[in-house]
Amino acid sequence: MTAQLLENKQKYKSYPSRRILLIEDNDMNRMLLSDYLAYFNYDVIGLPEASEFFSTVEQFKPELILLDLKLPDIDGYSILTQIKQKPKYSKIPVIVVSAFAFKADQDKAMKLGACRYFVKPVNLNELVAAVEEELAR
Repeated sequence: MTAQLLENKQKYKSYPSRRILLIEDNDMNRMLLSDYLAYFNYDVIGLPEASEFFSTVEQFKPELILLDLKLPDIDGYSILTQIKQKPKYSKIPVIVVSAFAFKADQDKAMKLGACRYFVKPVNLNELVAAVEEELAR
């Protein structure tokens, strides 16, 4: 596993200090994703719920958002809708990382403005590749 991590780190041209906001209510998933992305030199802030979403976006100014759809206080679809309705946030790419595996859920998220959709359990290598691609645009 360690050799694979080192190989992947060399493969990706990680951007130092690129900011990612992660909204994930599951503590283990949030820690795992945060640590994995931090390994690739991303600056990650994780939120367990969406209540502080917009204040965090204002202060942190993320360049990409990773969003779970099932949150304790508001569903991710509502967050997606609000992001895309605000011109100053609408250009931030949003990658959904969710346990919702139905095609209808994926289609809905994409129609609301998500640029990518990953079903949990997520392949971390594929996720980092998608993050790299979105930030390179």
